[in-house]
Amino acid sequence: MPLDILVIQLLNGLVFSLLLFLMAAGLSLILGLMDVVNLAHGGFYLFGGYIGLTMIRWFGSFWLALLIAPLVAGALGLLLQVWFLRRLQSRHLDQVLFTFGLALIAADMLRWYWGAYVESVPPPPELDGSVLIMGRQFPVYRLSLIFFGAIVGVALMVLLDYTRIGAIVRAGVSDSELVSGLGINIDWVFVGVFVLGTALAALAGVAAGPITNLYPGLDFEILILALVVVVIGGLGTLRGALLGSILVGMTETLGKAFIPEFSLFVIFALMALVLLVRPRGLLGQKEA
Repeated sequence: MPLDILVIQLLNGLVFSLLLFLMAAGLSLILGLMDVVNLAHGGFYLFGGYIGLTMIRWFGSFWLALLIAPLVAGALGLLLQVWFLRRLQSRHLDQVLFTFGLALIAADMLRWYWGAYVESVPPPPELDGSVLIMGRQFPVYRLSLIFFGAIVGVALMVLLDYTRIGAIVRAGVSDSELVSGLGINIDWVFVGVFVLGTALAALAGVAAGPITNLYPGLDFEILILALVVVVIGGLGTLRGALLGSILVGMTETLGKAFIPEFSLFVIFALMALVLLVRPRGLLGQKEA
């Protein structure tokens, strides 16, 4: 295998890994910290991508799309959590049935409004071009996504590990009654976590649009990969989501490039292997 092709594929794998991390980080936080099974998470990803595409068509600004889509998706996530999912707390089967039904409804509504064909999302003009890496052209936009994903990942880890808000979230997961006794409305803190998770999914949808395009069914495809990431990395840990995203993203990209017939099999074989060795995921914590 030529070295230049391997390097390009590794870069492509890193790009996909960090986009997958944006999606899986929100799912991991919602499932691991809030104990909420949200199978409609992929719908927020595709919805964010379509909202971003609409903003680009209306205003001609990719950067505005990158701002508006997470805000709109976060607002919908707020309504979903406050009106419905809060009533289903700790009722996992009800959560699965409700969010899966919601995902099917959302898929049909997105298909009805935006159509059933593949939509191409243009990258921002400032990042439209390519650079030479080992004698081969590599898109500037893809390269920028590596830095973008890294910045968002670091910001999330700083937020949860080194800020007062992060301390409240972690304490609320361990002992919500104690935190409530200190005068903190832990329910609204968890609502904020849910909103953040849905906003991250929409952000990933906009950022990935110029690479994966947008089409019906993408929401379930990306949801399956995100669930695999969460299982491999462990629930409620951003570092686990990052590690799982890199493993799955690299496996998916290299598998499609070199053994496309077995790429999906390799991903699930990797998940099965991790579950055999670490049932809680690579960085999952023991239950109290």
